[in-house]
Amino acid sequence: MSIISRLFPKRPKEPQGITMEIHNAFSSFSGTAYENATFRAAVDAIARHCAKLKAKTDSVRLDKLLQSAPNNYITAYDLLYRAATAYFAQNNTFMLIQRGAGGIEAIFNLNPSSIEYIGGTDGGLYARMLFPDGRQATLPYADLIHLRRHFANNELLGNDNRPLYPLLDSAETLTQATAKAAQNAVNIRGVLKFTSLVNPTQVKAEKDIFVRDYMGISNTGGIAATDQRFEFHPTNTTPYSVPADQINTINAQIYSYLGISPKIVDGTFTEDEFQSFYESVIEPFAIQMALEFTKKCGVNVTFTAERLEFSSARTRISLLRELLPFGVISINEARKLLSLPPVEDGEKRLQSLNYVSAEKVDEYQMEDDANGDS
Repeated sequence: MSIISRLFPKRPKEPQGITMEIHNAFSSFSGTAYENATFRAAVDAIARHCAKLKAKTDSVRLDKLLQSAPNNYITAYDLLYRAATAYFAQNNTFMLIQRGAGGIEAIFNLNPSSIEYIGGTDGGLYARMLFPDGRQATLPYADLIHLRRHFANNELLGNDNRPLYPLLDSAETLTQATAKAAQNAVNIRGVLKFTSLVNPTQVKAEKDIFVRDYMGISNTGGIAATDQRFEFHPTNTTPYSVPADQINTINAQIYSYLGISPKIVDGTFTEDEFQSFYESVIEPFAIQMALEFTKKCGVNVTFTAERLEFSSARTRISLLRELLPFGVISINEARKLLSLPPVEDGEKRLQSLNYVSAEKVDEYQMEDDANGDS
Protein backbone atom coordinates (compact mmCIF):
# COMPACT_ATOMS: atom_id res chain seq x y z
CA MET A 1 0.00 0.00 0.00
CA SER A 2 1.40 3.44 -0.97
CA ILE A 3 1.85 6.42 1.35
CA ILE A 4 -1.07 8.16 -0.36
CA SER A 5 -3.33 5.15 0.18
CA ARG A 6 -2.42 4.95 3.85
CA LEU A 7 -2.98 8.65 4.43
CA PHE A 8 -6.26 8.84 2.53
CA PRO A 9 -7.93 5.41 2.43
CA LYS A 10 -11.30 6.94 1.55
CA ARG A 11 -12.09 9.55 -1.04
CA PRO A 12 -14.80 12.19 -0.67
CA LYS A 13 -17.76 12.23 -2.99
CA GLU A 14 -16.76 13.88 -6.22
CA PRO A 15 -19.39 15.87 -8.09
CA GLN A 16 -18.29 17.14 -11.47
CA GLY A 17 -16.30 20.34 -11.14
CA ILE A 18 -13.30 22.10 -12.62
CA THR A 19 -11.13 19.71 -14.62
CA MET A 20 -7.53 20.35 -15.63
CA GLU A 21 -4.51 18.20 -16.38
CA ILE A 22 -0.74 18.43 -16.17
CA HIS A 23 1.05 16.84 -19.11
CA ASN A 24 4.61 15.94 -18.12
CA ALA A 25 5.65 14.45 -21.46
CA PHE A 26 5.45 15.50 -25.10
CA SER A 27 5.51 13.56 -28.33
CA SER A 28 8.18 15.39 -30.35
CA PHE A 29 10.95 14.69 -27.82
CA SER A 30 11.57 11.20 -26.44
CA GLY A 31 11.03 11.89 -22.77
CA THR A 32 10.45 14.89 -20.53
CA ALA A 33 12.49 18.07 -20.57
CA TYR A 34 14.33 16.79 -17.51
CA GLU A 35 15.85 14.01 -19.65
CA ASN A 36 17.90 16.54 -21.60
CA ALA A 37 21.41 16.76 -20.10
CA THR A 38 21.72 20.54 -20.37
CA PHE A 39 18.26 21.18 -18.95
CA ARG A 40 18.82 18.72 -16.10
CA ALA A 41 22.18 20.24 -15.20
CA ALA A 42 20.60 23.70 -15.08
CA VAL A 43 17.63 22.56 -12.98
CA ASP A 44 19.95 20.64 -10.66
CA ALA A 45 22.07 23.76 -10.09
CA ILE A 46 18.97 25.78 -9.20
CA ALA A 47 17.51 23.05 -6.98
CA ARG A 48 20.78 22.63 -5.05
CA HIS A 49 20.79 26.30 -4.13
CA CYS A 50 17.06 26.35 -3.36
CA ALA A 51 17.55 23.38 -1.04
CA LYS A 52 19.87 25.55 1.07
CA LEU A 53 17.00 27.84 2.03
CA LYS A 54 16.30 27.81 5.74
CA ALA A 55 12.75 27.80 7.05
CA LYS A 56 11.69 29.84 10.06
CA THR A 57 8.21 29.58 11.54
CA ASP A 58 6.18 30.56 14.57
CA SER A 59 5.62 26.85 15.35
CA VAL A 60 8.26 24.76 17.10
CA ARG A 61 6.82 21.57 15.60
CA LEU A 62 6.74 22.92 12.06
CA ASP A 63 10.21 24.39 12.53
CA LYS A 64 11.56 20.90 13.25
CA LEU A 65 9.84 19.44 10.19
CA LEU A 66 11.05 22.12 7.78
CA GLN A 67 14.57 22.39 9.19
CA SER A 68 15.33 18.73 9.83
CA ALA A 69 13.09 15.87 8.69
CA PRO A 70 9.68 16.63 7.12
CA ASN A 71 8.79 12.91 7.25
CA ASN A 72 10.37 9.57 8.08
CA TYR A 73 11.87 9.10 4.61
CA ILE A 74 13.65 12.30 3.60
CA THR A 75 15.49 15.31 5.00
CA ALA A 76 14.54 18.97 4.74
CA TYR A 77 17.17 19.36 2.02
CA ASP A 78 15.52 16.58 0.00
CA LEU A 79 12.08 18.16 0.39
CA LEU A 80 13.23 21.52 -0.98
CA TYR A 81 15.41 19.96 -3.69
CA ARG A 82 12.52 17.88 -5.06
CA ALA A 83 10.13 20.80 -4.76
CA ALA A 84 12.46 23.08 -6.73
CA THR A 85 13.17 20.39 -9.33
CA ALA A 86 9.47 19.87 -10.06
CA TYR A 87 8.88 23.61 -10.00
CA PHE A 88 11.46 24.37 -12.69
CA ALA A 89 11.10 21.15 -14.71
CA GLN A 90 7.29 20.91 -14.77
CA ASN A 91 6.23 24.42 -13.68
CA ASN A 92 4.11 22.91 -10.90
CA THR A 93 5.20 21.39 -7.61
CA PHE A 94 3.03 19.73 -4.97
CA MET A 95 3.65 18.87 -1.33
CA LEU A 96 1.15 17.11 0.91
CA ILE A 97 0.55 18.28 4.48
CA GLN A 98 -0.30 15.36 6.77
CA ARG A 99 -2.33 16.64 9.70
CA GLY A 100 -3.02 14.87 12.98
CA ALA A 101 -4.62 15.53 16.32
CA GLY A 102 -1.62 17.55 17.44
CA GLY A 103 -1.29 19.57 14.25
CA ILE A 104 0.96 19.05 11.22
CA GLU A 105 2.76 15.71 11.51
CA ALA A 106 4.60 15.39 8.19
CA ILE A 107 5.10 16.89 4.73
CA PHE A 108 5.54 14.80 1.57
CA ASN A 109 6.58 15.64 -1.99
CA LEU A 110 4.08 14.50 -4.62
CA ASN A 111 4.85 13.83 -8.26
CA PRO A 112 1.56 13.16 -10.07
CA SER A 113 1.54 12.30 -13.75
CA SER A 114 -1.82 14.02 -14.11
CA ILE A 115 -4.24 15.97 -11.96
CA GLU A 116 -7.79 17.20 -12.19
CA TYR A 117 -9.58 19.55 -9.83
CA ILE A 118 -13.09 18.77 -8.64
CA GLY A 119 -15.55 20.42 -6.30
CA GLY A 120 -16.53 18.49 -3.18
CA THR A 121 -19.98 18.22 -1.64
CA ASP A 122 -18.60 20.15 1.33
CA GLY A 123 -17.91 23.13 -0.92
CA GLY A 124 -14.15 22.59 -0.86
CA LEU A 125 -11.78 22.05 -3.75
CA TYR A 126 -10.16 18.65 -4.22
CA ALA A 127 -7.34 17.40 -6.44
CA ARG A 128 -7.68 13.97 -8.00
CA MET A 129 -4.13 12.81 -8.73
CA LEU A 130 -2.95 9.92 -10.87
CA PHE A 131 0.58 8.74 -10.08
CA PRO A 132 3.11 7.01 -12.37
CA ASP A 133 2.54 3.63 -10.69
CA GLY A 134 -1.15 3.78 -11.60
CA ARG A 135 -2.42 4.64 -8.13
CA GLN A 136 -4.96 7.41 -7.71
CA ALA A 137 -5.79 9.62 -4.74
CA THR A 138 -8.16 12.50 -4.14
CA LEU A 139 -6.73 15.08 -1.74
CA PRO A 140 -8.14 18.28 -0.25
CA TYR A 141 -6.52 21.25 -1.95
CA ALA A 142 -6.26 22.89 1.49
CA ASP A 143 -3.71 20.21 2.39
CA LEU A 144 -1.57 20.73 -0.72
CA ILE A 145 1.37 23.11 -0.96
CA HIS A 146 1.14 24.10 -4.64
CA LEU A 147 3.71 26.34 -6.35
CA ARG A 148 3.31 27.47 -9.97
CA ARG A 149 5.71 28.81 -12.56
CA HIS A 150 4.62 30.51 -15.82
CA PHE A 151 1.23 30.99 -14.19
CA ALA A 152 -0.58 32.81 -16.99
CA ASN A 153 -3.41 31.07 -18.86
CA ASN A 154 -4.60 28.30 -16.56
CA GLU A 155 -6.79 29.07 -13.56
CA LEU A 156 -4.96 26.78 -11.16
CA LEU A 157 -1.87 25.40 -12.89
CA GLY A 158 1.35 26.76 -14.32
CA ASN A 159 1.71 26.55 -18.09
CA ASP A 160 3.73 23.73 -19.65
CA ASN A 161 7.17 24.05 -21.24
CA ARG A 162 5.91 24.00 -24.82
CA PRO A 163 8.15 26.92 -25.95
CA LEU A 164 11.15 24.84 -24.89
CA TYR A 165 10.31 21.76 -26.98
CA PRO A 166 11.91 22.94 -30.27
CA LEU A 167 15.13 23.72 -28.39
CA LEU A 168 15.15 20.27 -26.82
CA ASP A 169 14.50 18.67 -30.20
CA SER A 170 17.44 20.58 -31.65
CA ALA A 171 19.65 19.66 -28.71
CA GLU A 172 18.72 15.99 -29.12
CA THR A 173 19.50 16.14 -32.84
CA LEU A 174 22.91 17.69 -32.20
CA THR A 175 23.66 15.12 -29.50
CA GLN A 176 22.87 12.27 -31.87
CA ALA A 177 24.87 13.95 -34.64
CA THR A 178 27.86 14.31 -32.33
CA ALA A 179 27.72 10.63 -31.39
CA LYS A 180 27.35 9.62 -35.03
CA ALA A 181 30.24 11.84 -36.09
CA ALA A 182 32.47 10.27 -33.44
CA GLN A 183 31.47 6.81 -34.63
CA ASN A 184 32.08 7.65 -38.30
CA ALA A 185 35.47 9.17 -37.54
CA VAL A 186 36.92 5.76 -36.61
CA ASN A 187 35.45 3.89 -39.58
CA ILE A 188 37.30 3.13 -42.82
CA ARG A 189 35.04 3.98 -45.75
CA GLY A 190 35.60 2.64 -49.24
CA VAL A 191 34.88 0.00 -51.86
CA LEU A 192 36.25 -3.54 -52.09
CA LYS A 193 37.03 -4.35 -55.75
CA PHE A 194 37.62 -8.04 -56.47
CA THR A 195 40.24 -8.73 -59.16
CA SER A 196 38.58 -11.93 -60.35
CA LEU A 197 35.12 -13.33 -60.74
CA VAL A 198 33.68 -14.29 -57.36
CA ASN A 199 30.23 -15.62 -56.58
CA PRO A 200 27.91 -13.29 -54.60
CA THR A 201 28.03 -15.47 -51.51
CA GLN A 202 31.82 -15.25 -51.32
CA VAL A 203 31.71 -11.47 -51.98
CA LYS A 204 29.44 -10.95 -49.03
CA ALA A 205 31.53 -13.22 -46.81
CA GLU A 206 34.78 -11.45 -47.72
CA LYS A 207 33.14 -8.07 -47.15
CA ASP A 208 31.85 -9.11 -43.74
CA ILE A 209 35.28 -10.37 -42.71
CA PHE A 210 36.91 -7.15 -43.90
CA VAL A 211 34.37 -4.99 -42.03
CA ARG A 212 34.75 -7.07 -38.90
CA ASP A 213 38.54 -6.89 -38.90
CA TYR A 214 39.21 -3.35 -40.10
CA MET A 215 36.13 -1.13 -39.97
CA GLY A 216 35.30 -1.41 -36.29
CA ILE A 217 36.37 0.73 -33.36
CA SER A 218 38.77 -2.06 -32.36
CA ASN A 219 40.97 -1.17 -35.36
CA THR A 220 42.95 1.42 -33.43
CA GLY A 221 45.74 1.59 -36.01
CA GLY A 222 43.46 2.62 -38.88
CA ILE A 223 45.32 0.31 -41.30
CA ALA A 224 43.80 -2.41 -43.51
CA ALA A 225 45.69 -5.24 -45.26
CA THR A 226 44.60 -6.92 -48.53
CA ASP A 227 45.97 -9.56 -50.93
CA GLN A 228 45.66 -10.01 -54.71
CA ARG A 229 42.07 -11.22 -54.51
CA PHE A 230 40.65 -7.73 -54.09
CA GLU A 231 41.59 -4.10 -53.85
CA PHE A 232 40.29 -1.53 -51.34
CA HIS A 233 39.57 1.95 -52.65
CA PRO A 234 38.77 4.45 -49.86
CA THR A 235 36.17 7.06 -50.54
CA ASN A 236 36.91 10.72 -49.99
CA THR A 237 34.43 11.44 -47.19
CA THR A 238 34.92 14.06 -44.54
CA PRO A 239 33.40 13.15 -41.15
CA TYR A 240 30.77 15.62 -40.04
CA SER A 241 31.75 17.74 -37.08
CA VAL A 242 29.01 19.47 -35.11
CA PRO A 243 29.84 23.20 -34.83
CA ALA A 244 30.51 24.10 -31.21
CA ASP A 245 28.77 27.47 -31.63
CA GLN A 246 25.49 25.71 -32.47
CA ILE A 247 25.65 23.64 -29.29
CA ASN A 248 26.59 26.68 -27.21
CA THR A 249 23.75 28.72 -28.71
CA ILE A 250 21.14 26.07 -27.89
CA ASN A 251 22.52 25.57 -24.39
CA ALA A 252 22.48 29.33 -23.81
CA GLN A 253 18.81 29.45 -24.84
CA ILE A 254 17.96 26.65 -22.43
CA TYR A 255 19.80 28.46 -19.63
CA SER A 256 18.01 31.69 -20.54
CA TYR A 257 14.64 29.93 -20.38
CA LEU A 258 15.42 29.01 -16.77
CA GLY A 259 16.83 32.45 -16.01
CA ILE A 260 20.39 31.40 -15.17
CA SER A 261 23.86 31.65 -16.69
CA PRO A 262 26.39 28.89 -17.46
CA LYS A 263 28.52 30.11 -14.55
CA ILE A 264 25.76 29.18 -12.12
CA VAL A 265 25.73 25.66 -13.55
CA ASP A 266 29.48 25.07 -13.40
CA GLY A 267 29.98 26.97 -10.13
CA THR A 268 32.34 29.67 -11.42
CA PHE A 269 30.07 32.61 -10.54
CA THR A 270 31.23 35.77 -8.85
CA GLU A 271 29.54 37.39 -5.86
CA ASP A 272 27.66 39.85 -8.07
CA GLU A 273 26.57 37.06 -10.42
CA PHE A 274 25.26 34.98 -7.55
CA GLN A 275 23.47 38.00 -6.13
CA SER A 276 21.69 38.46 -9.44
CA PHE A 277 20.88 34.74 -9.60
CA TYR A 278 19.51 34.80 -6.07
CA GLU A 279 17.28 37.82 -6.63
CA SER A 280 15.94 36.67 -10.00
CA VAL A 281 15.53 32.92 -9.44
CA ILE A 282 15.85 31.75 -5.83
CA GLU A 283 14.14 34.64 -4.06
CA PRO A 284 10.88 34.43 -6.09
CA PHE A 285 10.77 30.70 -5.32
CA ALA A 286 11.37 31.40 -1.61
CA ILE A 287 8.61 34.03 -1.55
CA GLN A 288 6.13 31.62 -3.14
CA MET A 289 7.12 28.94 -0.64
CA ALA A 290 6.68 31.33 2.29
CA LEU A 291 3.27 32.58 1.18
CA GLU A 292 1.91 29.12 0.37
CA PHE A 293 3.18 27.50 3.58
CA THR A 294 1.86 30.40 5.64
CA LYS A 295 -1.55 30.13 3.98
CA LYS A 296 -1.89 26.35 4.24
CA CYS A 297 -0.19 25.82 7.62
CA GLY A 298 -1.87 28.69 9.47
CA VAL A 299 1.39 30.06 10.93
CA ASN A 300 3.92 32.52 9.59
CA VAL A 301 6.63 30.76 7.56
CA THR A 302 9.65 32.35 5.86
CA PHE A 303 12.48 30.87 3.78
CA THR A 304 15.79 32.72 3.77
CA ALA A 305 19.32 32.07 2.53
CA GLU A 306 22.63 32.82 4.21
CA ARG A 307 23.90 34.68 1.16
CA LEU A 308 27.07 35.88 2.90
CA GLU A 309 28.27 32.27 2.94
CA PHE A 310 28.76 32.57 -0.83
CA SER A 311 30.88 35.72 -0.60
CA SER A 312 34.67 35.72 -0.77
CA ALA A 313 36.89 35.67 2.30
CA ARG A 314 37.95 39.26 1.54
CA THR A 315 34.32 40.44 1.51
CA ARG A 316 33.49 38.64 4.75
CA ILE A 317 36.53 40.02 6.55
CA SER A 318 35.66 43.51 5.31
CA LEU A 319 32.09 43.13 6.58
CA LEU A 320 33.30 41.93 9.98
CA ARG A 321 35.66 44.87 10.21
CA GLU A 322 32.79 47.26 9.52
CA LEU A 323 29.99 45.56 11.49
CA LEU A 324 31.62 44.31 14.67
CA PRO A 325 32.46 47.78 16.09
CA PHE A 326 28.78 48.75 15.84
CA GLY A 327 27.53 45.65 17.69
CA VAL A 328 25.44 44.61 14.70
CA ILE A 329 26.46 40.95 14.88
CA SER A 330 27.45 38.65 17.73
CA ILE A 331 30.72 36.79 18.17
CA ASN A 332 29.20 33.50 17.00
CA GLU A 333 27.63 35.17 13.98
CA ALA A 334 31.05 36.51 13.09
CA ARG A 335 32.61 33.06 13.57
CA LYS A 336 29.94 31.53 11.36
CA LEU A 337 30.93 33.85 8.52
CA LEU A 338 34.48 32.54 8.89
CA SER A 339 33.25 28.90 8.90
CA LEU A 340 34.27 28.50 12.55
CA PRO A 341 32.25 26.66 15.24
CA PRO A 342 30.37 28.65 17.89
CA VAL A 343 31.94 29.26 21.29
CA GLU A 344 30.52 29.58 24.78
CA ASP A 345 29.02 33.01 25.47
CA GLY A 346 29.37 33.71 21.77
CA GLU A 347 25.96 35.40 21.60
CA LYS A 348 27.46 38.53 23.15
CA ARG A 349 27.78 41.59 20.96
CA LEU A 350 30.89 43.72 21.14
CA GLN A 351 30.88 47.44 20.41
CA SER A 352 33.66 49.98 20.11
CA LEU A 353 33.77 52.75 22.72
CA ASN A 354 34.39 55.17 19.87
CA TYR A 355 30.67 55.04 19.10
CA VAL A 356 27.81 56.10 21.36
CA SER A 357 24.06 56.20 20.92
CA ALA A 358 22.33 59.28 19.58
CA GLU A 359 20.61 59.79 22.93
CA LYS A 360 23.97 59.97 24.69
CA VAL A 361 25.21 62.52 22.16
CA ASP A 362 22.15 64.70 22.79
CA GLU A 363 22.68 64.47 26.56
CA TYR A 364 26.35 65.37 26.15
CA GLN A 365 25.55 68.41 24.00
CA MET A 366 22.86 69.58 26.44
CA GLU A 367 25.31 69.32 29.33
CA ASP A 368 27.94 71.18 27.32
CA ASP A 369 25.47 73.95 26.49
CA ALA A 370 24.45 74.20 30.13
CA ASN A 371 28.07 74.53 31.25
CA GLY A 372 28.68 77.16 28.59
CA ASP A 373 25.72 79.23 29.73
CA SER A 374 26.99 79.25 33.27
